[in-house]
Amino acid sequence: MRALPLCLALSLTALPGPAPQAAAGCARDAMLVFDGSGSMGEVGHDPTAPTRIEDARRAVRAAMPDIAPYRRVGLLTYGPGGAHACAGIDLRFGPRADAGPAVVAGIEGLAPGGLTPLAASVAAAADVLGDEGIVVLVTDGNETCGGTPCALGAQLAGTAPGLTVHVIGFRVVYDPFSWNSPEAKALDGQTVAKCLPDATGGLFVSTETVDELADALRVTLGCVVVGRVPSDEAAS
Repeated sequence: MRALPLCLALSLTALPGPAPQAAAGCARDAMLVFDGSGSMGEVGHDPTAPTRIEDARRAVRAAMPDIAPYRRVGLLTYGPGGAHACAGIDLRFGPRADAGPAVVAGIEGLAPGGLTPLAASVAAAADVLGDEGIVVLVTDGNETCGGTPCALGAQLAGTAPGLTVHVIGFRVVYDPFSWNSPEAKALDGQTVAKCLPDATGGLFVSTETVDELADALRVTLGCVVVGRVPSDEAAS
């Protein structure tokens, strides 16, 4: 699917919604795949500014109360830990009800490190969900562990048509010449992870600020609200 400006993507979902029984589109479980690679902890041009992980934590804290009461969510992180730089894929927990505090705690505890195994991480999350569900990948860059997200997207589209992968780019660092991202050169100026929503009917949303990231999480993990009447109509 195409990449959407955040304002257009936001028009697809209204959150926070009413009581859970009044929200549609939340029957499918979701896995949040979150970037904990070393670049998330890097200091930019302004050494006094927050790192990506610090701002990402703020966004998760803001968004999860609008998501967790309505959808079962699990968490997988990648980056730190493991026997080598690409081995730090950590399935924290599978989809569960009211997972907001657990998701927030998992992101708060991330100490960025390692590289970016996008394809392997999304594949691991897809294995948890099986043939039906939603994967939301938050990443600040390209595959850096030799994986092939474009090939994975095509595979998932063929074997798990009930699975949708959304990708949220957060201050993406683009490297078209990365030797360990064999598909990167085919995408001009965007993360190779965009192949995943393109193949599975998901959204690709590019974000720069805390508020944009929080809103993108609400869009991709949230629920379409049904049966709501605008206040001016209700008064007539």
